[in-house]
Parts: sequence; C-alpha cells; structure tokens
Amino acid sequence: MAISKNKILLVDDEPDILEFMEYNLKKENYQVFTAMNGKEALVLAKKEKPDLIILDIMMPEMDGIETCRTLREIPEFKHTLIAFLTARNEDYSQVAGFDVGADDYITKPIKPRVLISRINALFRRYRSAEQDYHGNKNVLSVGDLLIDREQYHVQKGEEKIELPRKEFELLALLASKPGKVFTRDEILERVWGNEVIVGDRTIDVHVRKLREKLGEDLIKTVKGIGYKFDF
Repeated sequence: MAISKNKILLVDDEPDILEFMEYNLKKENYQVFTAMNGKEALVLAKKEKPDLIILDIMMPEMDGIETCRTLREIPEFKHTLIAFLTARNEDYSQVAGFDVGADDYITKPIKPRVLISRINALFRRYRSAEQDYHGNKNVLSVGDLLIDREQYHVQKGEEKIELPRKEFELLALLASKPGKVFTRDEILERVWGNEVIVGDRTIDVHVRKLREKLGEDLIKTVKGIGYKFDF
C-alpha cells in the first residue's frame, strides 16, 4: 500500500474542474478534499488541516482573495501553502493574490501533468526552504531587527510585526546578506521559484509593503539591478 502524501483542499465553484483536479491528484496519492466556495473552504480547512489549499479566485459567497485573506488571519493557517487557480491572467490579479499571502498562481485551463508538476514543485520548494532555515542560523539579528526563520517571527525593537509568507521570505533573503545586491532574477528564483511566473511589479509591491511596515531605509533600490538590505 502506497504511503499517503500531503492533504490538499480544492476550492472551485465548477464541479467539472473539481472532479478533474481531484481525480488526477488522487492518482498521485494525495489526500484530496473539495469545497465549492470560500465559506465551505473555511469550515473544511479547520476540520482537515490541509497542507495545501488551491483556491479559484472567482467564486460566489466568498471569492478566493477574501478566503485567502481570512485564512491568513487564522494563526494555524498563517503558513499553510495556498495557491490560486484561475482563468484570469491579468497582472493585477497576480499582485492581489500575492498581496493577501498566496504562494503560487496557476492559470487554467491546465493539463494534468502540468498541474501535478506545479504542485510537486510547490511542496519541494517549501521543504527546501524549511531545510535551509533549519540548516542555517535560525535567528537573524540585524540592527534592531530580529528575524526568526523557524517561527516566521519578526520583531523591530519592541514591536512584533506580522508578515505574510512571501514578504517574510523576501525579508529573510535580503537580510541574510546585508549589503549584497540581489538581482530581480535571484529574488524571483529564491522566493517564488522558477515555475511561478510573476512580474517585476509583484516584487515591487512586496518591497513597498515591507518598507511600510519596517521603515523606508532598510531596503534600498539598486536601479536597474534589484534590491539590497541596509541599516
């Protein structure tokens, strides 16, 4: 008997899409649960504690963006993997998705092999990041900033700062080598992975949000190249 893999919660208001994804993921031995809107997803997520939640953006009752935002406000789902599945490929949709804490963005229609590949890659990237954090110094101390990469905790002076996963990973990357200029390509590869297609605007939005929360001076723009952490 094959060892069961991670739990995946699929959320889409189209039964055919749910059936298609559920069938192909179960073939790969994933444990799969389904919901048809955001409200159902929240109830099921609390019950089953999935390792990955795949959300359609356009849904009745509660859309994917609002569902993701609500999930990220619940402590037990603050670091759960969340990916959006949608037919919309406009840049603003991607920015909105990553803004509320998404880890990936999958555009449909999608072929079974591509779906499985993207999900496997997402889990690999997550495990790789966990191993990297556990293998290196868990707590970074830079100036008055403390970054705990094991607990996903940030503190600036006496103030505790809550960050979505991608903002945290971007901050941890830049702060890991103060003064080093990370190119946009490096940032995309290290934070979002090669298989996630995002634009420069996504990086800029995340940097802007970090500056709003941590101060304007910590992250410097190196024009035409990328960003560096300074203090």
